[in-house]
Amino acid sequence: DSCCRGTPCAFRYTHVTIQIRIVFPPLPRRGRLTTGTVDPVTGRRRTGRPRSAALDDAILSAARDVLVESGPGQLTFAEVAARAGTTRPALYRRFGDLDELAVAAVASFGAATTPKVTGHGLTDLVAELRAFRRGITTTHGIALAGAVLAETTSSRVAEAYRSSVVAPRRARLRAILDRAADDGTITADERDRHQLVTMCTGSWYAHALAGERPPKDWPDRTALMVWTAAGGDT
Repeated sequence: DSCCRGTPCAFRYTHVTIQIRIVFPPLPRRGRLTTGTVDPVTGRRRTGRPRSAALDDAILSAARDVLVESGPGQLTFAEVAARAGTTRPALYRRFGDLDELAVAAVASFGAATTPKVTGHGLTDLVAELRAFRRGITTTHGIALAGAVLAETTSSRVAEAYRSSVVAPRRARLRAILDRAADDGTITADERDRHQLVTMCTGSWYAHALAGERPPKDWPDRTALMVWTAAGGDT
């Protein structure tokens, strides 16, 4: 109110403090961008950087090898990571637990190419059984079937094998016979067609249990026998 001489000042000065606050948006965290895709095996939304398809294949291949060689009880993240040439954290980001990994590995066995349907029953039956033989011999299918269906195997894993490997193949075989029955090419009724589906692949497993190698013409010979049993003409 007064100057340095003690004399009253003519003017009073007002001091105003102005604070300016600048807010910057947070920077995105590296490696946590959402891809917006849903994992077809687990059903969970994927996050993080786009995954390597080659590494996914290597992981599933390694898991299949462990299942075939040692059974589900010996499946571990450490073993699969070592075989796939990756790390356990890479597996943890993909699978919530070992059952989920086993389910994904088993489901990948059913990803074989489905034969093209020609509409000719016997021809389609032969093609389907050739595809079955190719799949079961190139992916150690016999050993896998025994491993996943053991009593000690998780029900989730066993169900995945039935739903992704067994059921689709049986459905295709049944569709071939049903189409043939509908157009009068075969005479087998519904109950017989159900049994014939089992006979289509059953003989392969019977050969395996007996320690025998199925004949080279197994697909053609088996298809012809089933077709004849169904009342079809050759």
